[in-house]
Amino acid sequence: MDKKFKIIAGIVVVIAIILVVAIGTGVIGGGSDEASTNDDNTLVVGFDAEFPPYGYKDDSGNYVGFDLDLAQEVCDRNNWTLKKQPIDWDSKDAELESGSIDCIWSGFTINGRENDYTWSDPYIDNKQVVVVSKSSGIKSLNDLAGKTVETQKDSSAEAALQEDQKALADTFATLTSVADYNTAFMDLESGACDAVALDIGVAQYQINKAGGDYIILDEQISSEQYGIGFKKGNTQLRDQVQKTLNEMFADGTIAKIAQKYADFGVPGSLVQK
Repeated sequence: MDKKFKIIAGIVVVIAIILVVAIGTGVIGGGSDEASTNDDNTLVVGFDAEFPPYGYKDDSGNYVGFDLDLAQEVCDRNNWTLKKQPIDWDSKDAELESGSIDCIWSGFTINGRENDYTWSDPYIDNKQVVVVSKSSGIKSLNDLAGKTVETQKDSSAEAALQEDQKALADTFATLTSVADYNTAFMDLESGACDAVALDIGVAQYQINKAGGDYIILDEQISSEQYGIGFKKGNTQLRDQVQKTLNEMFADGTIAKIAQKYADFGVPGSLVQK
């Protein structure tokens, strides 16, 4: 019995060792994708997955968008693998600082953040606008006095209304910051808010998606430019991405990708140096 017990115990130990090795190497548990190495051949792009048309999830559950298409083309031309990494927008700086993402590429506003990141050249001229229901009777920014307005937390629209346009925001009944614009538009549809302040591209996308029940007020809140934000000091990666973007501008690829999203509201003007 003692000898038999020792044999069984030995087999158990061997099996346990095999399991530990298998799990550690990702053979078991499906952990290999999640723990994929962020090496020189992989570009990990952090993006807001609820910021159409720049980055969002389509009806098939795939992450798509104008910025993600640009990133994919950059990777293809450099023989890199693109990893699309949806992030909590409030945690974007921590993600970049830790190295879990290589850049923030998500309709990311340069203005006011010039010294916080190593930036690409701007590639989109954008503006902040206000969307209201067609039946609301709101025709101008002055008509927002006493109204409930929503915007996305840590967005350019929020910054504008807290800073340069604070006098306007002070006329609102409330200015509420929500997690994402999908939530804001659900609130607008239900009547929980009277207006949404946001980027014009996202506004056009939401209006097209809703079938034209909303309008964009003629007056804009502010204007800005979009760029790709890299960790401060990471000029090597920025320069390579910028070089590739310049080539894509020159051969018409970026304009072609923008046209793909024209019906969804890619905004304003493409910027080329």
